[in-house]
Amino acid sequence: MSPTWHSEPPEMASVGLSGWVRAVLRGLVLGVVLITGLLVLLLIRFIEKPVHGVHRPWTPWITQGVCRAAFVVLGITHRTVGQRMTHPGAVVANHASWLDIFALNARKRVYFVSKAEVAGWPGIGWLAKATGTVFIERAARQARAHRDLFQERLLAGHKLLFFPEGTSSDGRRVLPFKSTLFEAFFAPDLRDVLYVQPVSLVYHAPPGRDARFYGWWGEMAMGPHLLQVLAAWPQGAVEVIYHRPVRVADFAGRKALARVCEEAVRDGFQKAVGGGG
Repeated sequence: MSPTWHSEPPEMASVGLSGWVRAVLRGLVLGVVLITGLLVLLLIRFIEKPVHGVHRPWTPWITQGVCRAAFVVLGITHRTVGQRMTHPGAVVANHASWLDIFALNARKRVYFVSKAEVAGWPGIGWLAKATGTVFIERAARQARAHRDLFQERLLAGHKLLFFPEGTSSDGRRVLPFKSTLFEAFFAPDLRDVLYVQPVSLVYHAPPGRDARFYGWWGEMAMGPHLLQVLAAWPQGAVEVIYHRPVRVADFAGRKALARVCEEAVRDGFQKAVGGGG
């Protein structure tokens, strides 16, 4: 299990009456969007599953639409740079916030790889299960099981997305990538056909706010952070930078592949923040 990244969190600003009004209104609308989207997804999946099995030709479009709508409701600008991969394979990105799920799903239909305990979280766990999230235990003894599960999903055409840092940061840096999960891509049936696309996530805080405003890490509570985001006016932006996909077969092993992906994500991140990170 990767250790949780720790740093002193930013001081929470006073929300004020107008902020509370915005937070309540946005929260209600966002809740309606999420619940409605979930109900529609479950209804369509009820038909989709017996017809297509592990394949999901319809429901990912609903997830993508809900995530796009979320940024409209929140008022956060969502920008993309680069081309989304069309090859079969996976996506890897740096991890900064709970907002990453919305940011990465809004423009690309992907299936997240998440730690097993998320499946038991109220609300978030239900959404994750419904949208096809792959739950894993980050332990060496599970490597074979991960490989088999990844192989099934990747051969079904799913683009799996995971965060190789293994933990979230404050959104102002890229942490070292762990190479363990990359091993699954070197299975005999996958290696010659898969590509991996590195993606840099860069959050730009609202004017005058701490640069780490959208970061959610360590032991930060979800409630206060969600309140700050819902109440913010004006809002900031998130930038999703798609880098050139790399072919798994061009690498000798997981460590070399992880290193090249990390370099791409780090380079894109540092350029976007003006050399920081």
